[in-house]
Amino acid sequence: MPAVPVSKGVLRPEELARHVAFDECAPTPAVARWVERIWSVAWDLPPGLEHVSSVVPHPSINLTVERGAGRREGATVPGVWVTGVVTRRFDVSCHRDGGAIGVKFHPGGFAALTGHAAADLTDRVLAATDLLPGAADLAGLSGSAREAAPVLCAYVGSFAARHPAGPATDHAYDAVTAIVRDLSDPSLTRVDDLAERAGLSVRGLQRLLRRYVGVGPKWLLVRRRLHDAVAELDAGYDGSLADLAAELGWYDQNQFTRDFTALVGTPPGAYRDRPRPS
Repeated sequence: MPAVPVSKGVLRPEELARHVAFDECAPTPAVARWVERIWSVAWDLPPGLEHVSSVVPHPSINLTVERGAGRREGATVPGVWVTGVVTRRFDVSCHRDGGAIGVKFHPGGFAALTGHAAADLTDRVLAATDLLPGAADLAGLSGSAREAAPVLCAYVGSFAARHPAGPATDHAYDAVTAIVRDLSDPSLTRVDDLAERAGLSVRGLQRLLRRYVGVGPKWLLVRRRLHDAVAELDAGYDGSLADLAAELGWYDQNQFTRDFTALVGTPPGAYRDRPRPS
């Protein structure tokens, strides 16, 4: 049976599994401080068939090696790309033969490791060769995530080796990691509360997150709730949408519907009730 992505934010994951081979694995311990996972997608579709893969993105920067036929905003194939945090729905058109292998950094990890301010990359796709020395050597990389992981982790690890004291002792990044961990607490729905828990002013929290993650705290709080909403609906949530909205921290179902529709492209009720493969 094809692997179905379990990461929150993948829209219609059962449809993706029908058309795209997906793989992921943990990074090596040497780079796990900065890297969340190595992932890959590959497809080989018959002529005339196109599948659009859609994701509600996480607050993460990705380094990708892309090949074959596929279209996404800002990138041409083949190529090696750095994609900053994407604040809107992320669509990839899959047709004929193609794929990608990627490094998904922890929120803040790319900035901590490379020194590039994450805010400069938000909603941008840049040639990795313009940002990262040696990125051109990755251009021929192929295979699944597990097959490519040793090469990608060694490449990412080379940045830590260049700065043996810097990245490993970045206390601001430690603070970002703690803030991101706090975001998993569903009771946190206000920026003021997140700042208080972090021991920062709201302005200080905003500056820190924009430098390392690329987006502000309000965006992070709303995106976490939307990820939870998509995951609940994909899991077959059959309660009322008003109850779901309240459980996830929306004070108004209409606002929940507006936020969900603006990002996903369809209202939450229609998304839940969509036809699914048998």
